[in-house]
Parts: sequence; structure tokens; C-alpha cells
Amino acid sequence: MPGLPQLLDEAEPLEDGFAVAIAEDWLQGRTAYGGLTSAIALAAARCVDQDLPPLRSGQFAMVAPLAGRVEARSRVLRRGRNATWISVELSGASGVGFTASFVFMRRIESVVALDHYTMPRDLIPVSEARAVPTERSPAFLRTHFESRFALPKAAPGEADLCWWVRAKAREGLHPEVECVLVGDALPTAVLPLLDFAVPISSMHWHVNMMDPTPSADGWWLIRSTSPYCAQGAASEHIGQWNSEGSAAMMGLQSVAVFG
Repeated sequence: MPGLPQLLDEAEPLEDGFAVAIAEDWLQGRTAYGGLTSAIALAAARCVDQDLPPLRSGQFAMVAPLAGRVEARSRVLRRGRNATWISVELSGASGVGFTASFVFMRRIESVVALDHYTMPRDLIPVSEARAVPTERSPAFLRTHFESRFALPKAAPGEADLCWWVRAKAREGLHPEVECVLVGDALPTAVLPLLDFAVPISSMHWHVNMMDPTPSADGWWLIRSTSPYCAQGAASEHIGQWNSEGSAAMMGLQSVAVFG
């Protein structure tokens, strides 16, 4: 049951990327966990140039189920003075199953400095937090992550989940890759309002990177809220911090809810 570091270490080199073998322990239903495919795509993009500047934003489209042998191919769309755009496609036996678009941009001095992405109030310290039961969880969560409840249970009718999450295998991962790998670990925030057996599927995920510096102990705080869910689709806001309280990544996700 290899973690992402081993998957990348054992990847088969291709002319414009690499191929990895995604086993059943990484699946969420019929397809690979979205955080894994997003992290693989980011790793493929970073292979284009070892001197890329920091990741500024990423857009991920979960097009079709992916499992087994998956090829990750990347290409540079544009190189500017400050920013580089890279696209990535992940393909399996049935064709393209995942696409990603990244913007890497060097840090530029600015007269404006805002940071209103603060950790939520009433936060339960990770050392005191209760483990999330995983008996009914997807294979990827049971096998490759540790998770703990970070806030008291949400009020009735509110779609709000907040967990501490840590990848069991993280050694050698680029900080941005680790951040993305963990960032999609929570179920959609509306799931507690439904039967937990209801199938869900991520469709699009957009992320903006703040400062994805991992904690020394590997724990990340992730909060997912859904202000809207209707006609089979939920709109989610996902915030992520390291355990020292630094904002790492903020995102918006579209999730299909089949029930």
C-alpha cells in the first residue's frame, strides 16, 4: 500500500511526464481520490522545470474515473517574465480522466498586505482532538491518512466540517504537493445532512496558494463549508492551514451529490 512518495519514486519516466500505478487502496468509489490525482498532476508540472517559482493557483477537473496505470503528461502553455502557465493531463485505459492548469509566479513586492484567513474559533488542539471514525470511509482515507475532529459538531442544518488531517507517508514530498494531497481529504460538507451512503464526486476544484509550509508534525487544518446545495450539486469553500496557524491554501469546489 504505497503512499504518494513511493508512487512518485517508482514512477515510469515518459518523454513528457511519467506513469504511476494507482491501486485500490487509493480509490474513492470507482476512481482515485481527487487529492491524489491533483498532487500527481502538480508533481508532473513541477518536473517541467526544477526552478519554477511558487505555485500561485491551480484548477483541477475530475473528468472520468482513473485507476490502475495512469499517465501524467505536462506542457508549458506560456512563460512570462513573472509567471509560467502549465497544463497537465492524466490518462488511463479509457482516455483522459483528469486535467489541471497551474500558474507559477515569483513573489513580487507589494504595497498591499492583507491576511484575513484566520483559523476558526473554538478550535480543538490536535493533541486533544478525537479521531474521525473511518469504518465507512473510502479506502484512501482509511489507508493513507490520519484524521481528527477539529471543531465541535455543527449546528443542525449547517454544512460545516473541520478536521485535522495528516498523510501517513509524506517524506520527500514538495510542500505544495503535500498541501494539495491533503486538501481534498474531507467529504463534502453536506454529507452529514444526508445519508452517509449517498455517492458524491468532485467535479471542479480551484485553489489559490497562500504559503503552503507544512507543519513539522505533518498536521493540516482543513475546513469545508457548503453555502449552497441543490439539484445534485454542492458549492464548497475549503480553507487549509498548517498546525502553526499559517494559511496555506483556499479553494472553491463543485461536487456532484447523487442523493
